[in-house]
Amino acid sequence: MDHAPPFLAGLVVGLALAFLLGLAARALRLPPLIGYLVAGVLVGPHTPGIAADMGFTQTLAEVGVGLLLFGVGLHFRPRDLLAVRHVAVPGAIAQVAIGILIGAGLGVAGLGLAFGPALAFGLALAIASTAVATRALEERGQLAGAAGRIALGWLVVQDLIVVFGLVLLPAFSGEGDGNILATLGLAAVKLVAFVALMFIVGRRVLPWALARVARNGSRELFTLAVIVVALGVAYASATLFGASFALGAFFAGVVLGESDLGHQAAAEALPIQRVFAALFFVSVGMLVDPAAMISSPLVSLAALLAVLLATGGATFALLLVLGVAPAVAATVAAALAQIGEFSFVLMELAIGQDLLPDTVRGPILLGSFGAILLTPLSFRGFAWLAARIRPAPVPASKDAARFNAALPRLDGHAILIGYGRVGALIAAALRRHHLPFVVIEEDRRRAELVRAQSIPVLWGDASREEVLHAAGPAHARLLIVAVPRAWEARRVVELARHANPEIEVTVRAHDDAEVDWLLEEGGAGMVVMGEREVALGIADFAMQRMGVAASTAQATVDVLRHRRVADALTEGLGA
Repeated sequence: MDHAPPFLAGLVVGLALAFLLGLAARALRLPPLIGYLVAGVLVGPHTPGIAADMGFTQTLAEVGVGLLLFGVGLHFRPRDLLAVRHVAVPGAIAQVAIGILIGAGLGVAGLGLAFGPALAFGLALAIASTAVATRALEERGQLAGAAGRIALGWLVVQDLIVVFGLVLLPAFSGEGDGNILATLGLAAVKLVAFVALMFIVGRRVLPWALARVARNGSRELFTLAVIVVALGVAYASATLFGASFALGAFFAGVVLGESDLGHQAAAEALPIQRVFAALFFVSVGMLVDPAAMISSPLVSLAALLAVLLATGGATFALLLVLGVAPAVAATVAAALAQIGEFSFVLMELAIGQDLLPDTVRGPILLGSFGAILLTPLSFRGFAWLAARIRPAPVPASKDAARFNAALPRLDGHAILIGYGRVGALIAAALRRHHLPFVVIEEDRRRAELVRAQSIPVLWGDASREEVLHAAGPAHARLLIVAVPRAWEARRVVELARHANPEIEVTVRAHDDAEVDWLLEEGGAGMVVMGEREVALGIADFAMQRMGVAASTAQATVDVLRHRRVADALTEGLGA
């Protein structure tokens, strides 16, 4: 072979640029996906130089989205989705409705669209990218937390709305065949049939089949089997049941995640998933046509603003109305303040059916590209808003009042916020020495487990004044914040300091920036960073085993404990 096929050259160049620009983005403390997006612009058909094959790259990108959602599903439990249904279902439906109205207004005023096509345009601006949202939450360690559960529930509802939106496209143009209700009913029946098949049959058949492959002893065959299951179920969901490729892969992961094979399946799929997910972001960048954006700059910028308002802003406001803590609402809203793969599908199908003109590509693509680039700023902006929102005192529900009524009066006690893996160990230490403390836990099931251990516990959100007040901060000696969200920790510390300026405070953090902020602005007396303490524990063990005296090793640990991790890393690299 004298010359490589054009699509292969474009793929290699695209991946190489994604790698180099991803490294550059990390050097600038930006998410790597920004480098991937820029790489896509450079190898796209709308910029000079090597142009990668669009169709081939987008096919690989869809595989990447499917594998990404498969991996998310492996770590997701059906009960997690059910636990947030009261927030995710009404919230996502209302948010999409708001997004459609905002986008439709822009379509009518800015592009001169008729009302029906404007609704389709609005729908394209209202659906967040699952790939972008899950990656953003994963990078910040929030995917497995409360924000991750709400966001995933929200995204699943949006995905279902897209399925019905695709059915409704002909109706938007007024050219439906008159049987739109029957078509919608058929789509609903197919979706229910798919979900039922996955949880009734798939839950038994898929783990059984993978277990048989695992007994074969070939790791290569097991890896191949995992990929076949993920993509096979995704393809079947799209072709046989009318669901999206990504939704099918997600449910395949959920089903496998309930088995004892889930962890190994995740480990085998992860490297492949990450490569293909990078290709998704490259493919988004390839769609960007600077000329189309320049031809209608005001409408394109208005589309970007509409995306930020319709997905991010509306999500944040609706979550607050639904009673979600501001810090959690901010994280979910920032993750969802963008659009992506589903918007592109809607756009291309609508253009192909002559429902929308070609001129909508520029605004929709800028809305997507710009919002994804602004994701880091979205997280900072919504966190800033959350930190300045003081939830109005609301009467406790009868359920909460009954649960919290049995709390004994304490004095000189500790208040422990959060009873997860960190909080449970702290509670065990306090109980071992019979020290008085009360736990505040926002997860009802976990709070019931704590109560069953005869530990004083309050069920509720500690960042709400009435909940924290019930724990008696005015008479407490110590506040221990063991939840992972820095902005929520700050709110709790502020409330506790207001009630008792003399209370001692210790807070959990994840990085140097959080440590500095909690110490300087958050009012914490002691901030503990998990990674630092793990490193110091290992370092102490290593020094003593290598012959350093215990007292000298402890002195070194004490010095390093007050040093920033980033500074220690720089010193290590320079040594």
